[in-house]
Amino acid sequence: MSFDELSAVLWRERELLETLLYKLETEELVITSGRSRWLARAAREVELVLDQIRGADLGRAAEADAAARSIGLDGDPGLRELAAAAPSPWDEMLTAHHVALSGLASQIAALGESNRELLAVSLQATREALVGIEATVGTYDQKGSASRSSSSFLLDETL
Repeated sequence: MSFDELSAVLWRERELLETLLYKLETEELVITSGRSRWLARAAREVELVLDQIRGADLGRAAEADAAARSIGLDGDPGLRELAAAAPSPWDEMLTAHHVALSGLASQIAALGESNRELLAVSLQATREALVGIEATVGTYDQKGSASRSSSSFLLDETL
């Protein structure tokens, strides 16, 4: 039955979205810890899960189309419309999937935006630190004499 396959695909998509949420939270922890060593790896892992989700979306679209045709729906109905037209118990199951997927999507969008903001702040702080270094690096002039603007500073290598 096409609703069985659709439900299986939706469960898989929910698992992938939960994995994405976990990976985004991991990325957030890496960003906020200031340990940039693992940032590229965390970002790569997010991209890998996103690729898996894209593949699952294609499978879901095919299964949703088959389920819609099995109950006489034309076009490309969304999950909510499909749930409204589905026979019992599929109507409740599809509604539950819709609610769960919508909730996960909202959490992912919020966390993704938060991570982008954190990265932007980190990038700006790094730029400001580098500008400060460039302004004070010239501790000697062309003659080898100490420059009047000579100063020293500590550099946190974890930036």
